Amino acid sequence: MQQALLLAQQAAACGEVPVGAVLVHDEQVIGSGFNQPIGLHDPTAHAEICAIRDACQQLQNYRLPLNTTLYVTLEPCTQCVGALIHARIQHVVFAATEPRAGSLISARQLMQSGFYNHFFSFEGGVLAEQSQIILKQFFAARRQK
Repeated sequence: MQQALLLAQQAAACGEVPVGAVLVHDEQVIGSGFNQPIGLHDPTAHAEICAIRDACQQLQNYRLPLNTTLYVTLEPCTQCVGALIHARIQHVVFAATEPRAGSLISARQLMQSGFYNHFFSFEGGVLAEQSQIILKQFFAARRQK
């Protein structure tokens, strides 16, 4: 999660909402990313999506290996939960909850729907305070502009 927090700070430095994500398999980072929808002119370029794309390119496979864990600084949205399902992620660890768009426990609980053909486990709150500080500082600075 520490690496994901560093990526979130990198996103903030680029003027993007500070969210970072790291994919880990067998204790090795296989992909990473941060929010880049503004810089890439791509509304789908959330941190989770960028990390999945990075890992899949490196692995030359559209599915992630078994027992891959995503560490992300903010609870994933609906789009990202869908991508994690399709990529066959096994476990998600997120820092801060996202009351408006979070799709694991906050605004929606998509993994409880019983609709999907793949399920992943998840846990939240890991280094949540550090993530919230980065987010609050970013939005406070943005409001001052």
